[in-house]
Amino acid sequence: MQVLCKSSKEQVETCCGVCGQGFALYWERQTKPERTQARREIEKTLRSHHYNQTGPEAHPTRGFLVPEWKGPIAFSGAAILGNAPSWAL
Repeated sequence: MQVLCKSSKEQVETCCGVCGQGFALYWERQTKPERTQARREIEKTLRSHHYNQTGPEAHPTRGFLVPEWKGPIAFSGAAILGNAPSWAL
């Protein structure tokens, strides 16, 4: 399951445990067990961004996928099925 994460101050669904930065999430799938597992992966990814910076600048300014994917974000299942707006891509 993919999740598109984009820093946000308005549509916050989760926050980084290190710096408090909020993120909007666009889900590929909707089941509760899948979301629970994906949230664990998101938290791990957000922590990993802080390997050399402590503030919100540690996170990508553009949207990013969890798990990471090498293709264009606009063609990801999370972007398409999650109805991600163009500003999140």
